[in-house]
Amino acid sequence: MSTLYRVHVGSDHLVFCAAHFITWREGECEPLHGHNWRVRAIVEGPLDQHYYVVDFIGLRDTLRCLLAELDHRVLLPTQHAEIRVTGDEKEITATFRDRRWVFPRAECALLPVPNTTAEMISHYLAHRLREALARLAPQVLRLEIQVDECDGQTGICVLECGQ
Repeated sequence: MSTLYRVHVGSDHLVFCAAHFITWREGECEPLHGHNWRVRAIVEGPLDQHYYVVDFIGLRDTLRCLLAELDHRVLLPTQHAEIRVTGDEKEITATFRDRRWVFPRAECALLPVPNTTAEMISHYLAHRLREALARLAPQVLRLEIQVDECDGQTGICVLECGQ
């Protein structure tokens, strides 16, 4: 039986500020609003030849780069059944039924998710981080991303990784 180890990375520097809106209940769409999203990563696996699961600094810096892509942006879902996101090189238009928003393209993050909930943002970040970990720490077996949108309202995604 092999021994597994778990490391946690989370700090005041693993945050991003972003606006979003979600649909819920019976087709309701909440108003555009923002959060100071806090992110934590938990990585599990055996130790490598240097006796760690993953280099803390490499994990932290990789996660910071991913969060920088979302920081001070409007998060828009590109796979929602009713929210349409279109655009050109200058601006992005999002529509939901009779509502319409227009944003500068540089201020948007178009996410391949069906809704910009904390759960789906954790899903997006977990998949992006898993790609990076395949290069950074290929022995990692499991990854968890926690995205807290509002002091205790946390969406979590757990992914299996693997050799």
